[in-house]
Amino acid sequence: MFELPKEERICSDKTIDSLFSDGDSCFKYPLRVVFKPRVEDSVSTSRMLISVPKKRFKHAVDRNRIKRQVREAFRLNKSILSSIGQGTDIAFVYASSNHNPQDRIEGAVVSALKEIEKRINTSRE
Repeated sequence: MFELPKEERICSDKTIDSLFSDGDSCFKYPLRVVFKPRVEDSVSTSRMLISVPKKRFKHAVDRNRIKRQVREAFRLNKSILSSIGQGTDIAFVYASSNHNPQDRIEGAVVSALKEIEKRINTSRE
């Protein structure tokens, strides 16, 4: 349950382009979240990607630390999306120029996942 296998990561350029061109977005500081429900497959797992701009963080060690924090927050809280019943592609784009503590990042991820769940459930009705 608390794992993040490779099947839950977005790797395809075609999927990434589709996500950013057709997806819906919300902003939960320090993250901009872009999401799109997957309707083409019956798998109900959510897939994610994390982007930390090189323009804001020049050193790879800083970008990797932020990606590790967001990945851990998603891994622990992805069960929030289980009530949707369909797969969702999610992109987390780090929008701050400063480092943030783990609890702030985790709070932003939880808030974003709840927002995604709410928007998808209301769009179905």
